[in-house]
Amino acid sequence: MAFTEVGMESLDLQLEPISAGDCAVVRVTGDVDLATAPGLRDALNRPDADHVVVDLRGVAFLDSTGLGVLVGALKRLRRRGGTLKVVTSGTGRVRRLFELTNLSRAFDMHTTVLDAISDDTNWLAATGSDPADWCLQRGLR
Repeated sequence: MAFTEVGMESLDLQLEPISAGDCAVVRVTGDVDLATAPGLRDALNRPDADHVVVDLRGVAFLDSTGLGVLVGALKRLRRRGGTLKVVTSGTGRVRRLFELTNLSRAFDMHTTVLDAISDDTNWLAATGSDPADWCLQRGLR
C-alpha cells in the first residue's frame, strides 16, 4: 500500500491526510486491524508533520494492533517534540476501548477536530487563520 497526499485506501480502511505546515489531520474510516494497521502506521509516520490529530470517528473497529500503532506514533512524535491527539465520538466502541485500556489517560482525547486544535499554539501558527474556518474549509467538523 503506497501513501499519497490524496489519500490511501485498502478494502477496509480509508485514510485521508490533511496538512497545514508541520501539522496534519489524518481522517480514518473503516476497520483498523492486523491487516490494515500498516497503512495507518504509514499515514501517521509522516516526516513533515510534528503535530498530528488522528480522527477516528469513522472507525467501526479498532483492535490491539491498531492501538499499538497509535501508541508507537505517540512515542515517535513525543521524542521529536511533537504531539498526537485523538478524536473519537464521546461514546461508542472505539472510545470505550481507549477507556478500558486506560489509554485515554495517555492520549489527548477530543470529540471534534476543532476542539483538538482550537487552543493549540502549534496548530494556530500552522493554519494561519481561525481554526473554525480552517476546519470548515476542509470538511472537518
